[in-house]
Amino acid sequence: MAQIEILEHERIDDLERNGYRIIQNEKKFCFGMDAVLLSGFARAGKGERVLDLGTGTGIIPILMEAKTEGEHFTGLEIQEDMADMAGRSVALNGLEDKITIVAGDLKEASKIFGKASFDVVTCNPPYMNQNHGLKNPEEPKAIARHELLCTFDDVAREAAALLVPGGRFYLVHRPHRLTELFETMRKYKLEPKRMKFVHPFVHEEANMVLVEAFRGGRPQMRVEAPVIVYEHPGVYTKEIYEIYGY
Repeated sequence: MAQIEILEHERIDDLERNGYRIIQNEKKFCFGMDAVLLSGFARAGKGERVLDLGTGTGIIPILMEAKTEGEHFTGLEIQEDMADMAGRSVALNGLEDKITIVAGDLKEASKIFGKASFDVVTCNPPYMNQNHGLKNPEEPKAIARHELLCTFDDVAREAAALLVPGGRFYLVHRPHRLTELFETMRKYKLEPKRMKFVHPFVHEEANMVLVEAFRGGRPQMRVEAPVIVYEHPGVYTKEIYEIYGY
């Protein structure tokens, strides 16, 4: 395997899956539990092509390659330095034949790849809209968390254009925006079909929601049993350990 360059402030983390590792930069943005949960919720079968919009570190394509039978995974990332880092993580794991990282604008995704070119689209989009204040809009962390470079309307529009008829869209987001999310997805003929809430503790309200939508699907929603993250402070539940692969 070729020598992979590790830049200043970067580190290599063990993903505890298939021996895979990932490069992260603590000064920019490191993946969180939301990305890991999405990679466990999303499904990709044999022969299916998967695109991750706003892939960041490349965590979702790498974990889905380990967890699913999808044929090929592509990550699209607008920040060129993040795309470069994700590409080096792919090379670090010898996955160049299975995963492709592309530097480009999510809002132009259907032009970059062509319409109806994927069976599955995933996205861990920025959660915060214009109603949330920003300390520094130029920071990579702000770009990942706030709708600075794209809105959810952009995400849904491009996901719908990129999917084959009957293709599936998977996302993780905040429950307080569910009404907006569903309205926007339906605007682009993405029908929400499956949903799972994520709760920090069993007696606390949900702080994340995982959604599966079908392009052109019929209205019928299935709400699955929730994910509970912690049994006790600092102690994950059995389900979280299984999702992480510990």
